[in-house]
Amino acid sequence: MTAGRRHAQAPVYADVVLDNLRRPYPFASHHVETSPEDRPAPRELHPSFHTSFDWHSCVHMHWLGVSLLEYGIDGGRDAALRAALGATLTPENLAVEEAYLRAHPGWERPYGWAWLMRLAAASAVSADSQIRAWGKALDPVVDTVTELVTAWTAKAQYPVRHGIHTNTAFGIGMLYSSFRELGRTEAAETCAAAARRWFAADTGWAAEWELSGQDFLSAGLSEADLMARVMEPEAFTHWFSAFLPGLAPSSPILQPVSVTDETDGYMVHLHGLNLSRAGQAARVLQALEAAGAAGTADAATLRSALPPLLGAGLDAVVTTEFMSSHWLASFAWDALTSTAALE
Repeated sequence: MTAGRRHAQAPVYADVVLDNLRRPYPFASHHVETSPEDRPAPRELHPSFHTSFDWHSCVHMHWLGVSLLEYGIDGGRDAALRAALGATLTPENLAVEEAYLRAHPGWERPYGWAWLMRLAAASAVSADSQIRAWGKALDPVVDTVTELVTAWTAKAQYPVRHGIHTNTAFGIGMLYSSFRELGRTEAAETCAAAARRWFAADTGWAAEWELSGQDFLSAGLSEADLMARVMEPEAFTHWFSAFLPGLAPSSPILQPVSVTDETDGYMVHLHGLNLSRAGQAARVLQALEAAGAAGTADAATLRSALPPLLGAGLDAVVTTEFMSSHWLASFAWDALTSTAALE
């Protein structure tokens, strides 16, 4: 069923990406001005990533575009996406992006870094020569983010645990997997070591307390998703049962949530929460199955939670409301891909 949904949504999401990459405004710039003259236009600061409302959303729209090219879409959309991505992912544009990251070492940490590395990894491992060329152009950016991640993890004593962009587990998990795909084994181990230091001893996560009014991530499932990546399957199974003891279909951490005002850029985050929970639950379930724990109560609970979470999230993706359309399709494709892997 999920595979069929992906097939149906691929052209729809391609149109979403194209719409986003053509929209320079509104744009939420997070540039810290240092003088009255320091007021550059978004395109000057970010020639690759200056659309889709904000920098990090533009980055993951680029990732979604690359992913859809890999998946396969009709010729007209394929050509349009290639033209749009090829115009932004040039060595010259990316050199400006790399210089900005180097000059602002805490900017977009870790969420933007993570999506940027995911874009780089998806491009680098492609069998498509044009996409691989974009990956090659991203190499200097990968070098810089690798240095930034190494410096940050060396000095950060505590993780950030809330359910928005600065969540440490979500960012580190994506960075770890992307570095592995990129063959950056030392950087991947840096992420894994930080994950073990911050989260390996966690038990009894208070899932009923984690939801707040603008989360698009489950802090608990983000942590479990990360540990499923960095731990051996059997060890993870024991860790997970201690981390979320008594997990049941009625657990708040697995319940779909709704949005009362889709024009509110923070409230609409809850649509993303349904999708990120679906993707994270699917990846945790994959880890449990890899450990031979497919028949456990935890596995059954996670599997039963996937359809309502996915359904609630997918219903919100295709909309004329830009507060949703500038980012949700990326989370939807991630969730669809992760749940399809279970079929």
